[in-house]
Amino acid sequence: MVDVLFDDIFRVEKLNPDDKKYFDKVTRIEARSERFDMFLHLDINSELYPLRVGQKFALQLVPTLNNDGTPDSGFYIGGNRESQADKFEYVMHGKLYKISEDSTRENVEVLISFGGLLMMMKGDPSHCNKFELDQKLFLLMRKV
Repeated sequence: MVDVLFDDIFRVEKLNPDDKKYFDKVTRIEARSERFDMFLHLDINSELYPLRVGQKFALQLVPTLNNDGTPDSGFYIGGNRESQADKFEYVMHGKLYKISEDSTRENVEVLISFGGLLMMMKGDPSHCNKFELDQKLFLLMRKV
């Protein structure tokens, strides 16, 4: 069984919140989660996976795509193998490069890079206690 490190449904609040376009096919989304009230900035390939303001999506962060929970080898193996990715529409692989708490210790900020596409998630530290520095993760998304 796969250990899901984070799982929630987000609602897109803004697209490119700084009124900045970083790259032609990349959109930075600003969203808030329903269950844990987490704040999210996420860069996505908007040509492959377009989102609009008000749209909801499910987001999971997992350490492996293998259904049995075994560690991922880091190599793509084709064929008819089933994986966690089969249940989602958009998948990225990245590395958690920074975890920091604010001075009040009421919020934690988790930063992950997916090959240059960045994610920042901020909120209650109790929802981020499974994360570790330099951890390799898969981001899984599907519209709901």
